[in-house]
Amino acid sequence: MAKLSITDLDTVRKRVFIRVDFNVPLKDGAIADDTRIRASISTIQYAVAHGATAIVASHLGRPKGKPNPQLSLRPVSTRLAELIRRPVAFAGDCVGEEVKSIINRVHGSGGGVVLLENLRFHPEEEKNDPQFSAALASLADLYVDDAFGAAHRAHASVEGITHWLPQAAAGLLMEDELRYLGHVLEAPERPFIAIMGGAKVSDKIDVIDNMIGGRSGQVRQAGEVARSHGLVDQLLIGGAMAYTFFKARGIAIGRSLVEDDKLDEARKMEKEARDRDVRLLLPTDHVVTERLEAGAPQEVLPVESSPSSSSAGAPAIGDRMGVDIGPATIAAYAAVIRGAKTVVWNGPMGVFEIEDFAKGTNAVARAVASVEGTTIVGGGDSIAAIKKAGLAERITHISTGGGASLEFLGGRTLPGVAALTDR
Repeated sequence: MAKLSITDLDTVRKRVFIRVDFNVPLKDGAIADDTRIRASISTIQYAVAHGATAIVASHLGRPKGKPNPQLSLRPVSTRLAELIRRPVAFAGDCVGEEVKSIINRVHGSGGGVVLLENLRFHPEEEKNDPQFSAALASLADLYVDDAFGAAHRAHASVEGITHWLPQAAAGLLMEDELRYLGHVLEAPERPFIAIMGGAKVSDKIDVIDNMIGGRSGQVRQAGEVARSHGLVDQLLIGGAMAYTFFKARGIAIGRSLVEDDKLDEARKMEKEARDRDVRLLLPTDHVVTERLEAGAPQEVLPVESSPSSSSAGAPAIGDRMGVDIGPATIAAYAAVIRGAKTVVWNGPMGVFEIEDFAKGTNAVARAVASVEGTTIVGGGDSIAAIKKAGLAERITHISTGGGASLEFLGGRTLPGVAALTDR
């Protein structure tokens, strides 16, 4: 995906509008996790080191189009200054003459960093209003998008602004996201394994369909003719979303989370996987419990023992719910993962928030970290498991994209990516 990079721009004495994703969690007015700030530091520092004034802009939370002091980016300004070890001028708005005055002052003193106030304090941001887009563009000479996490939104600071500036380039973080995610879609080393977990099938239908080649009917490798088999070799399913597949097969699921309106979709995906020579694996055993709380009684059951007509004498799930994959599934999944050359993982294998039900997720994290090849991890719980285990540095790429990475892997065109200038 040949898009212009910030490294292609002449930034000397230029005002560069850098859209970042500083949508960080706040607790009592303090930043609870600065990962997203750290992710774009290299882009901001690159711009300043190459003579630019970096005009940094982001959204934070959902202020519903009006100022909300609890969602101000002012605490982010303080933390950003600490991380880059240089002053950061904070503008109390993101458009207007006062904002221009602050930018001109910093720019006139030889460059530096200005952080604008929350873009979503203006309803025009999410509406992609042309006049608001033009007002944002009037602050700068060039545009850089480093907010892959917002690239699936056609908002003013993501898409609209690019129509008013001569060049729109990818930041270093955006460039990494496009490189790694694009690589697995275009030319993955094999075996290529995708691991999908989490609560809902509906969240990942497009991704699963694109991985098996079902939505479009065919998948193209770079330089190849259309292939009739799937993009991935094996697809491992875990988490609550597995229970929609189980129910579609007629297996009793007790009180496990299920999407009844996606049963036909699950059956279709299994058929497409068979037709396209993709091995779709579901858990063969699971941990069940009566209550979603630490210390609740739990039992490991083979999935085969819990159909509506269970084997004589075999324990049934009854009124309980599935909360994690079992040890047999952990062993089987780990063996598949360790043999892979490319792995994409998004979503936990169970109720990861409760330590008693996190064994499957933690085991998958260790298996992914052991892969000798390209590994890409996305999704908050998956990333949390990797970091908690101290394995982050053994992962090729940890995606900051969230919904954007799912849409990208699902084969959708992201407005924020499409808006960037082609090389």
